Amino acid sequence: MPRTAGDAEPPQESFTEEYFDRRYARAPDPWGLASRWYERRKYAVTLASLPRERYRDCFEPGCSIGELTRLLAPRCDRLLAVDFADDAVRQARTAVRGLGHVEVRRAELPAQMPGGPFDLIVVSEILYYLSRDDLGHMLDGLVGRLAPGGDLVAVHCRAPDLRHGYDGYNVHLAIEAREELERLVHHADEEFVLDVFRRTERA
Repeated sequence: MPRTAGDAEPPQESFTEEYFDRRYARAPDPWGLASRWYERRKYAVTLASLPRERYRDCFEPGCSIGELTRLLAPRCDRLLAVDFADDAVRQARTAVRGLGHVEVRRAELPAQMPGGPFDLIVVSEILYYLSRDDLGHMLDGLVGRLAPGGDLVAVHCRAPDLRHGYDGYNVHLAIEAREELERLVHHADEEFVLDVFRRTERA
């Protein structure tokens, strides 16, 4: 079934810290980020879609166990990755051990957004966990910390059969509606959607 605007609603409340803590307590890598082909393929497409060879300051919200963080690190002079699950932060720090230009920090978003500005922000598989209000605040925070000419990369799973309701299709419509951004790259297949947006100089 093809998706259409308004065919699903965001969760009434954002998923809680306790939800993620339970997931990590049951399995150290609850989404198979280090093992599933879906994830490895998505990482490869994400890295190949970055318009620039290298960035000065990168921000990765919701870094989980640091698999994508580790792959982004060679493309950035400085990289800040955050998550609010303690187990995820510990694993991510292990994943980037020895990379002095990478910092992994615990932060609850959108309330504890870092200062910025960043010329690259990569947000993967987290926005559909947010309520409508929190999604709006999150996008305000991300766009507000994106330097003029900076790139915002968003990649999220799709649910064409509506099994998972509010998914990558829906959250990317919300990003696309931001007038400060122009889309440079769009990739959509049966598994995930990826967009690269650039903050316009006029913004």
